[in-house]
Amino acid sequence: MGDELTDQRTARLPQFFLTPGGPCPYLPGRTERKVFARLSGSLAQPLNEALTHSGFRRSQMIAYRPACEGCSACVSVRVVVKDFEPSRSQKRILKRSADLMRTEVPAEATREQFALLRTYLDARHSGGGMSDMGLFDYVAMVEETPVNTHIVEYRQSGDGSDQGQLMACALTDVLRDGLSMVYSFFHPGEVARSLGSFMILDHIEAARAKGLPYVYLGYWIHGSEKMDYKSRYRPLEALGAGGWATLVD
Repeated sequence: MGDELTDQRTARLPQFFLTPGGPCPYLPGRTERKVFARLSGSLAQPLNEALTHSGFRRSQMIAYRPACEGCSACVSVRVVVKDFEPSRSQKRILKRSADLMRTEVPAEATREQFALLRTYLDARHSGGGMSDMGLFDYVAMVEETPVNTHIVEYRQSGDGSDQGQLMACALTDVLRDGLSMVYSFFHPGEVARSLGSFMILDHIEAARAKGLPYVYLGYWIHGSEKMDYKSRYRPLEALGAGGWATLVD
């Protein structure tokens, strides 16, 4: 009986694995490694919640976080929704895209979404890690998940005969204490709209409306131009050795 209970408990505990080292995409000359666990079965949602709170990010059925030897530059950050007040520039961003229709749809990939993703990747991340993503890769990214997730679509208002042009998408996990923005992409030609920033601002307001205290933005690196935009949403909490605390930089 004792051995049986031990086997059941072991089966419920996640197994963690370590990736081989590779070039860091953010800090030149550094080596990147990740620790990851598989999300599956009836415990996938609570495990995703627990790991997100511990600084992990989700990709399909995998939760991962950096585990780089001698480096702790990647810091998990989340926006404190109740205390967030948009700045003047952020209010202008919201106003410029007030014409967009926001719709939460099931996590089911469409060719329209994929076409927008390809346009985004070709314009903004050519040669990057996702630059060769095909349709079936996108389907897997969106649909291969056992957790509570959805896609938020942003469209220009149609003329009544169609849905309107798809301008941006965000794959978003729903947690007990917040929304986690897994991946987002947008029309690269609409520079004046600042659609990446708009989606973060919109998710903050959506979390507020749902009574959720946080919006999880993933990793931030002090001094990284690619990550700097995340520090504009204050108050921002960062996960450190002592837990979550207000980011001061």
